[in-house]
Amino acid sequence: IPGGKHLELYLDKMDLEKERGITIKAQSVRLEYKAKDGEAYALNLIDTPGHVDFTYEVSRSLAACEGAVLLVDACQGVQAQTVANTHLAVEAGLSIIPVINKIDMPNAQPDVVKSEMEQALDIDVTDAKSISARTGEGVEVLLETIVEKVQPPVGDPKATLRALIFDSTYDPYRGVVAFIRVIDGYLETGMKIKMMAAKLSVEVEEVGVLAPDMTGVERLSAGEVGYIMTGVKDVGQMKVGDTVTNDKHGAKKPLPGYKDPKPMVYAGLYPIEGEEYGSLRDALDKLKLNDASLVYEPENSAALGFGFRCGFLGLLHMEIVQERLEREYDVSLLITSPHVNYHVYLRNGQDFMVNNPAGFPVGRDIVERIEEPYVVATLLTPSEYVGPVMELCQKKRGRMKDLRYLSQRTAEIVYEFALSEIIRDFFNALKSVSKGYATYDYEFLGYEQSDLVRVDIMVAGKQVDALSMITYRDSAQSEGRRLVEKLKETISKQLFEVALQASIGGKIIARENISPLRKDVIAKLYGGDVTRKRKLLEKQKKGKKRMKTIGKVEIPQEAFLSLLKVE
Repeated sequence: IPGGKHLELYLDKMDLEKERGITIKAQSVRLEYKAKDGEAYALNLIDTPGHVDFTYEVSRSLAACEGAVLLVDACQGVQAQTVANTHLAVEAGLSIIPVINKIDMPNAQPDVVKSEMEQALDIDVTDAKSISARTGEGVEVLLETIVEKVQPPVGDPKATLRALIFDSTYDPYRGVVAFIRVIDGYLETGMKIKMMAAKLSVEVEEVGVLAPDMTGVERLSAGEVGYIMTGVKDVGQMKVGDTVTNDKHGAKKPLPGYKDPKPMVYAGLYPIEGEEYGSLRDALDKLKLNDASLVYEPENSAALGFGFRCGFLGLLHMEIVQERLEREYDVSLLITSPHVNYHVYLRNGQDFMVNNPAGFPVGRDIVERIEEPYVVATLLTPSEYVGPVMELCQKKRGRMKDLRYLSQRTAEIVYEFALSEIIRDFFNALKSVSKGYATYDYEFLGYEQSDLVRVDIMVAGKQVDALSMITYRDSAQSEGRRLVEKLKETISKQLFEVALQASIGGKIIARENISPLRKDVIAKLYGGDVTRKRKLLEKQKKGKKRMKTIGKVEIPQEAFLSLLKVE
């Protein structure tokens, strides 16, 4: 790295990425490479995530590229996300270069992995490259292959400017920084440009490339990738997918942008301190610049106050957003149980979408039917764990569609699931039954009818809307009992008895009592008539009765998190 710096992981810049060992955010870098033919090439590379929850990052990256390097671990072999991301690259019409990495490891099996790739992927892998990114073995051959197989970008530097914003971030001093791919024309400092979708005209303060740090240059021409700074502070005016063109005599039609991501999981985000609501709103605005798949809107809860109903691409995405808000923006958060989008049809002919239990209708007399989202999941697991993995899928109401062996050591299983069954604990359970080796990826299938009910939770006779949940009618009683038992463990004892109840439409289906704190009011007595003791005990009893009427129960965040943890 220029300047004498050395980092073990340069593109995985976030502490979260380094801690978890995963890529969360796609990162761009420009590499100058002098090939064996004597020519100097500028290679613009994007490191993308692999997890299913960050597929939107992958699809955006693929739309900005001409080719894709498909990396497969020589030890772990083909994973579920490998198959999904390969299909995305094929659909995007990219030149795909299959590569087997980590061949220097003692347990590497490149030949077996190559055989798995032939079985699982619909691409030609006969010429797959073998490399070790750690030692550098085979990397130069790979770079030569990229230069040879990937076509250079097609664009006219003299044409009207058209550039695509494929990513952005926020700098507290310089404002919004937009990362762009120039399709036609050129960009340079001092130019007047226009954001076509936002209808915003601004002047370019700086243009540059990522080499690998942000480095200013005089001009970005057709085919190049870099960044622009315009001094815009309003995060809503520079959107990912927008087209940049000349302010005067600009392009007539914008470039095809990106499909809006469809959230699969919804949860409520609330500041623990009410006065932090404004800080949370600003933090979400800035985070959306860096994570375009995040969707949110304001909401109000009787139990938690003002907050936001947020849409995520999956449970890992939800966890990452929560941690980034707390770490990067110093906002203390409380997050409610995750839910999916339900399609409700009423008997009067109306239909609507519900992603919050508070809006879920109660009563069979008004509801005709309720549909929930289903997904088709592809699971890849070592052969010895096929049995436990299938048993787990059956517990989750899965419908098996296919089972095939990619090699002697790896099996591919295809199941259909209700999304609500796999968003909470499926990933952890899958890792547990497979000793950490199994992986899965899913895609949306459609909506199907289900028999669902809303389970409400009451604490000391008052309904806590943030603890309500939607579940299947036949498992509602066990779910309600599980929840009140967990709440009993997490809510502290009060000076009065606290009743925890689960109900469906007013009918109580489960109850637990938190016994009151006991204070020995007769400890100070050292003798005398028994009526003195009774008088004190009666006084205490009246006090407890009054507290039960007017007392409030503080519900800790652990109570809400208990919804996420299933035994």
